[in-house]
Amino acid sequence: MSPLAESPTVARRPRGGHVLTSSARTRRTNTSDADVVIVGAGLAGLAAAHHLTSAGLAVVVLEAQSHVGGRMATDHVDGFRLDRGAGLLCSDWPELAGLPGLGLGSALALRPFTPGALMRTGDRCLPVGDLRAGTGRHARAVRQGREGRQGRVPYPYSYAYQMRSTKQALSAARSFGGGRGLGRTARTTRTTMSDALDLARLRAGFARLANTPAERLRARAELPAGEALSARGLPTRTADTLVGPLLAALLCDPELTTSSRVADLALRSFVRSGLCLPAGGASTLPELLAAGLPKGTVRRGVRATSVAANAVNTDGHGVLGCRAALIATGARDAARLLPGLRVPDFHPVTVLHHAAQEPPMTAPALVVDADRHGPVSHTWVTSAVDPSRARPDRTLISSVVLGPAAADPVGPLDKAARTQLAELYGVPTDRWELLRSHHDPRAVPAMPTPHDGRRPVRVLCGLYVCGDHRDTSSTQGALSSARRAAVEVLRDFGLRTAGVGERELLAVA
Repeated sequence: MSPLAESPTVARRPRGGHVLTSSARTRRTNTSDADVVIVGAGLAGLAAAHHLTSAGLAVVVLEAQSHVGGRMATDHVDGFRLDRGAGLLCSDWPELAGLPGLGLGSALALRPFTPGALMRTGDRCLPVGDLRAGTGRHARAVRQGREGRQGRVPYPYSYAYQMRSTKQALSAARSFGGGRGLGRTARTTRTTMSDALDLARLRAGFARLANTPAERLRARAELPAGEALSARGLPTRTADTLVGPLLAALLCDPELTTSSRVADLALRSFVRSGLCLPAGGASTLPELLAAGLPKGTVRRGVRATSVAANAVNTDGHGVLGCRAALIATGARDAARLLPGLRVPDFHPVTVLHHAAQEPPMTAPALVVDADRHGPVSHTWVTSAVDPSRARPDRTLISSVVLGPAAADPVGPLDKAARTQLAELYGVPTDRWELLRSHHDPRAVPAMPTPHDGRRPVRVLCGLYVCGDHRDTSSTQGALSSARRAAVEVLRDFGLRTAGVGERELLAVA
């Protein structure tokens, strides 16, 4: 490993400060095609371009593919919009809310899931993570979007209150589906007092987590997420049946080797705001970012072959002079362009998209197989969350496969998944149509302990790198690394970072 690439202390700024004189800026600009050339038009590259163009810099973004967005891509198949990845967003991610070009008046619309998730275990369907259920001033405040003192979510901890809320949530779970599928199955089963007690305790724990500042979660002892569940006193059944499968779905890590600090932050975002999807498909977000940049900024079909602090060589499109180069590709391509960068391990993911005549359930809920009796980790009726993704006469169901099973051939995988989905939803699946199966062996960079969520983005003056592999493996992490890289570029150029660097945002998974 090259210490130059990974150490934040090797690349020092010029003596006497980092401010360039106006004459120096003029000389370098006159011989450059752009102030900054960004390699990669994924989410991180496009976000960094927005930060830099907002500061008045001339930016060129090179993308080897014909489309922007990287892994946030959406295929259009027979009237359906099918995401290639399994990424689910949290609406409370500060980087997403503060990104230039996606503020008030933006065309980006987020379609929310039902708060929490439905854990399917045995013949029972248990709601987990919904802290908005119940009545009274606390629940009303949450539904209206208000927060308590010091920005805390006003959830009470009393056991009696949690029991009342849990009974209401269980009642709501029985009514999911409007008489079809999973809803009908839940109504015909019996929820035991033990289930109610476990859920009440878990809801109280989630309420405390929602109120815990992110800085305090970062200061906790770091363990693999699976070990941390046991170390924190959770009953074995609760950890194995409820929290563990939910975390595996949120992190795309079935073995729960991810850092417990990242897992805590991911769970905190989940219970505070729930999950959502961009309306129209995952590609909507990067496409809006690209459209919001100055005309000609993004150049598709241009592959970078090598980079330096003052030039980027391309395959068949010549050399682009610049004052700085920012690598915003995936980890493997970044290491190819910047030898010495560490390439992490990855969690593979396969996404299956099925079309059905009738919806297996009508609620826009995330369904998690707590018993793990098949290849599918979690599933949802996509057209219930975002109707624009399916034809009006059909239903779209998306399912995610994690771990070694993700690499299975499509035929056997689809057969096993259908059997499992029939059990999860309580409806026949033999007539479902498999629209598309997308396998990505490097879908999610692994984040084992110890995990540095602020890996250096400045290699040396004029050379930078960003992406989810420099932060946390999520949309929030990609955006956070992009902002940090833009701050470093502006500082080295001697420009103000107000509105970018002075806004301290917390990176959550």
